[in-house]
Amino acid sequence: MIELLWRGILIGIGATILMDLWAILLHRVFGQPKANWAPGGRWFWHLSRGTVFHESIAAAEPHTHELALGWAGHYAVGVVYGVAFAFIVGLGWFSAPTFVPAWIFGIVTVAAGWFLMQPGMELGWAASKTPKPNKVRFLNLAAHTVFALGLYGSTLLIR
Repeated sequence: MIELLWRGILIGIGATILMDLWAILLHRVFGQPKANWAPGGRWFWHLSRGTVFHESIAAAEPHTHELALGWAGHYAVGVVYGVAFAFIVGLGWFSAPTFVPAWIFGIVTVAAGWFLMQPGMELGWAASKTPKPNKVRFLNLAAHTVFALGLYGSTLLIR
């Protein structure tokens, strides 16, 4: 059990790092906006106080260290996902990892963003209130595919 926990923590961190590198690549090559985890940090702050959904996250009470909290929350979620995945697949998968289980898990995890965080931050269900919801959805699916590649690749590195 402890071994699964540690492996899950490591692959969750590795997958989140790869996802962040993907975001940097999208910014530098395609001009996508840089990741801004301050609104996420504000959302995490209010979530800890029991408020999930906001009419306007920008109008919600700010938190002094919301950018740092956003980054910490981003990595904490990545670690939780890594640990959950490790317990789902078990030690057997770690001895002979394949990409498909990681990819399925990565795609499933996009649901938390679509149905919890995005509506919680006034973006609507699955980014429905954004100017280009299908673009956001595609980028979400791509990012979570990269996260899955990170789970798989990190597993190969720690074997």
